[in-house]
Amino acid sequence: MMGYDRTSTMFSPDGRLLQVEYAKKAVKQGTAAIGMVCKDGVILVADRRLIDKNIVPESVEKIYQVDDHVGATATGYLMDGRILIERAQLIAQQHRVTYDNVIDTRSLVKEICNVKQAFTQYGGARPFGISILFVGVDDGIPALFETEPTGMFFQYKATAIGEGDTEIKKIFEKEYRENMSVEDGFRLAVKALKKVLEKDFDIKRVDGAYIKSGEEKFVKIDTNYLKRVVR
Repeated sequence: MMGYDRTSTMFSPDGRLLQVEYAKKAVKQGTAAIGMVCKDGVILVADRRLIDKNIVPESVEKIYQVDDHVGATATGYLMDGRILIERAQLIAQQHRVTYDNVIDTRSLVKEICNVKQAFTQYGGARPFGISILFVGVDDGIPALFETEPTGMFFQYKATAIGEGDTEIKKIFEKEYRENMSVEDGFRLAVKALKKVLEKDFDIKRVDGAYIKSGEEKFVKIDTNYLKRVVR
């Protein structure tokens, strides 16, 4: 395959875009992030891997507010994720100003995926090495979307990206239920992270947020909330 991975615009003889595949592998090496739709809302949970014991855990941000009713978390090259999430925040605000209404989550996800896809089609730039989970509540209905480096997106009830995603998904296949509450969702997500991280697990590493269906308001949670919920 040597020579066919020099640019994202060149197909290999067997029809693959190798630079895009490398970007997907970069996502696999990122820290775990989880999204889950519950009966009363939607949640995000992410692992903040602390590379130095002197780092202040709260300074490592893995979950972001995009709009009042939309949140996101990213895995892979987080500098790429920051750029795309800031783009999503701008799109959401522009929609408010133009239409005097909030943007629906699916439309926002499509806009971000269009940007991702463009970087797989034009030369002179590499693909975004990031996958992003977007969650939102539109007219009382919670939704979860995963965006890939390719520009593809999928809607899920529960999913995981990054380190240990396959193992986490297997846990969800067995234990996830659509009638789970937000607090039940946090318990299952933390349980899955414990399973994957094993001895490296620390509740201080966990970042989380939720949006409840009746409120449609993004809420970040702290360590005390998680300790109370999962005990």
